[in-house]
Amino acid sequence: MESLARGGTRWKRFAVVMVPSVAATAAIGVALSQGALAASFSVSGQQFKVTADTLDGDGFVQYGALDSTEKGKKPVTVVGMNSAKIRNLCQSVVVPVPVFGDVSMKLRAGGSGSPRVEAKKLYIDADDLSTNGTFKNIDIGVSVDKTTKGPGPHKGDAYAKGSFSQQAESVHFTDVKQRAWATTAGTFKLSGLHMSVKKGKHECY
Repeated sequence: MESLARGGTRWKRFAVVMVPSVAATAAIGVALSQGALAASFSVSGQQFKVTADTLDGDGFVQYGALDSTEKGKKPVTVVGMNSAKIRNLCQSVVVPVPVFGDVSMKLRAGGSGSPRVEAKKLYIDADDLSTNGTFKNIDIGVSVDKTTKGPGPHKGDAYAKGSFSQQAESVHFTDVKQRAWATTAGTFKLSGLHMSVKKGKHECY
C-alpha cells in the first residue's frame, strides 16, 4: 500500500508540473500551425535538439554571440535567415521532473504528405550543428554589422561589434542535426503539427 501511495504522489506532482506547460505549448503550437502567431521562444538554461531532412533558406547570415540563461552565459553561433522551408522537422526537449524523473516533449511537423514548415526572419542559437550544406554566393569573414544578404544581427543579441561573420544569398542543408538554446522567428507555420509527451528520454537524435 505504501508503494501505491508513493506512485500516486508522483503522478500528482507530475500533473501539477506538466499540465500547465503542456497546455500552453499545445495552444502555441496550434496558433503557429495556423500562421496566427509570431514565434519568439527559448528554453531557459536548457538545451533542446532539432533535426530536419532538408532546410532551404534565402538570405543567410551566421555569427557568434552570448546567450543569457539561468545557468549563466553560453557561447552560441547564431544562424539567421530571411525565410526558410523545412522538411520533416523534429524538436525535442527533456524536462527533469522532481521525483518523477525525465519527461520528453517532442514536436514534429512538415512530414511526408504535409507541406513543408515555413519560417520568416528565423534565428537559431546553437552550440552544435551537423549537416551537409550548399551555399550560393557565400562571403566568409564579413563584419557582422556590414552583412547585406541576410536579416542581419538579431535585435538584442550580445555580440562583439565588427566581429567575424559569414553570409550567403541562399543555403541548402540536408540531414540537419542541431543542439540549440533558443529559436525565434517573425512567423513560423507548422503544417502537420504533432506533439507528444512521454516518460524517459525520447529525443530527436
